[in-house]
Amino acid sequence: MTDTPAEPLALSRFLPFRLNVLAHVVAGGLDRLYNERFGFGIPEWRLIATLGEFGPMTARDIGAHSQMHKTKVSRAVATLEERGLLVRRANERDRREAFLSLTEAGANTYALIVPAALEHSQNLTAGLPEDDLAAFERIMAHLLERAGIDSAEHDTVDKRPSRFPEV
Repeated sequence: MTDTPAEPLALSRFLPFRLNVLAHVVAGGLDRLYNERFGFGIPEWRLIATLGEFGPMTARDIGAHSQMHKTKVSRAVATLEERGLLVRRANERDRREAFLSLTEAGANTYALIVPAALEHSQNLTAGLPEDDLAAFERIMAHLLERAGIDSAEHDTVDKRPSRFPEV
């Protein structure tokens, strides 16, 4: 016999479900934006954004940084390489992996993506008081930490994980 829970799970109030729905809706808006303006989706955007911010790195490091599965990273790398937006350079210390970097066309695409991404983000938070935004940032850092992810790794303030090559 199965025990009945004390109270039913109300998905509309269940934080993991709500976060997933929010992420899906926000990502869907970005996906439409990037498909319309640049002809690619979220995985390709994440690669370009990560390489644009940090410079050359391996596909494995990109996946770890952006929480993307290796197959999505691999497909996005192939797409961007085919379009001439990134190149691979062999890792002299470990021939099993390669460093990825943006080409000039990739860097130009990154320069176009940044304002579009920032505008989208600003549209989402328009009208929210600064105190609420600051509280939201603290809450997100707390949730990441509780989920086992060091939120400092996801800060964009001049952080380069030690495995990245110096540029």
